[in-house]
Amino acid sequence: MGSGCDMKNRIQQGHPCFGGNRHENGRMHLAVAPACNIKCGYCTRKHDCVNESRPGVTSQLMTPQEAIARVREVKASPVLGEMVKVVGIAGPGDPLANRQTFETFELVHAEFPEIMLCMSTNGLLLPEFIDRLVAVGLHSLTVTINAVNPEVGAGIYRHVVYHGNHYTGEEGAAILIRNQFEGLKRAAELGLTIKVNTVLMPGINDDQIPLIAERVKQLGAYVMNITPLIPQAELAHVVAPTPEMVSAVRDANEKIIGQFRHCQQCRADAIGLIGQDMSTLTSLCGTRCAA
Repeated sequence: MGSGCDMKNRIQQGHPCFGGNRHENGRMHLAVAPACNIKCGYCTRKHDCVNESRPGVTSQLMTPQEAIARVREVKASPVLGEMVKVVGIAGPGDPLANRQTFETFELVHAEFPEIMLCMSTNGLLLPEFIDRLVAVGLHSLTVTINAVNPEVGAGIYRHVVYHGNHYTGEEGAAILIRNQFEGLKRAAELGLTIKVNTVLMPGINDDQIPLIAERVKQLGAYVMNITPLIPQAELAHVVAPTPEMVSAVRDANEKIIGQFRHCQQCRADAIGLIGQDMSTLTSLCGTRCAA
């Protein structure tokens, strides 16, 4: 991976979700990870949903072999080839709950070692897999952390499936939160550049956000991304925060840790620049092209 300092500088300059020039630097998400090990109250995962742009949505699940074929096509594209500098896995489930994640990263890293590898996770399995992720070439990591206190987490997470056991309420939230912070700490010690995503849920976790910011900054996170709740599933009744509210919360927490302000809550199969999906430029875009 090169020296830790050099790699962090490369990521910060080239990764559009970590502060790199989002008008020039693109990324592609490979939707190879369908299974998830927790249930967030705000999460609805769909496939073949062409009109939605949000996490958990994808038009076509891929095998690792299909994923590397798509990377080859994108890197050979006169439009996307130079633009796409990052390959990430962000679902539509949790990457660490799927063996395909590791196989895909191994294939991409072996054939395109110059590409930065990125992953988004809920962090439940991060402590036990972080060393393996580093071994397959992961450069940057996003962990979604929505609470510090298990009693608050119990109102966000409907269940947690951990090592074959099903947990609910504060017990499940406590396991998840403990592993999120333990895994983040270990990832920072290993030199990964870390972004923390936090979903702002008015009336649910407002008071948790500065606590999260302080804790993750202390443990080695580089930047925080506060995103507005998309009301759906069990939290469909919660009123989404206004853009003004999101901006104010970001401003307040920027005093603690740097804030990423350009998130578009991307799909699990996004390709191209942030806010500009270019997957229709590839022949493997599947059902989205025909819709």
